[in-house]
Amino acid sequence: MAAYRKFEGKSTQLLEKIRENLERLNEKIDVMIEIQKHGRRELPDNLPEALDVMTLLSLPDHLRKTAVTLCKLGEATADEVSEQTKRARAVESGYLNQLVVMGYMKKERKGRKAYFYVDKGAD
Repeated sequence: MAAYRKFEGKSTQLLEKIRENLERLNEKIDVMIEIQKHGRRELPDNLPEALDVMTLLSLPDHLRKTAVTLCKLGEATADEVSEQTKRARAVESGYLNQLVVMGYMKKERKGRKAYFYVDKGAD
């Protein structure tokens, strides 16, 4: 009876590990599906660590578009981002400030203008 319980405990642990691995695999499959849907071409080649693919895919679509645009531009004002995204400057300003609060972007004032850039040190 004791041997059976020991075996049962080990099999339960093994099944739990298999379940965890399947969950991780499903997450990776979901990411790959998202990349296929959105097209890899939308992601810049010089993507900083702070905004890896998983992080970008976890962002809502509106913030992802802003973040990807800023990655492509490097450093930009809300006006410059809005020119690329074809959205209102005030909308982009709000999205950029949300990304700053979330820790993915930094904001620096130069005179009267606010410049946004990707925080390369954030994790």
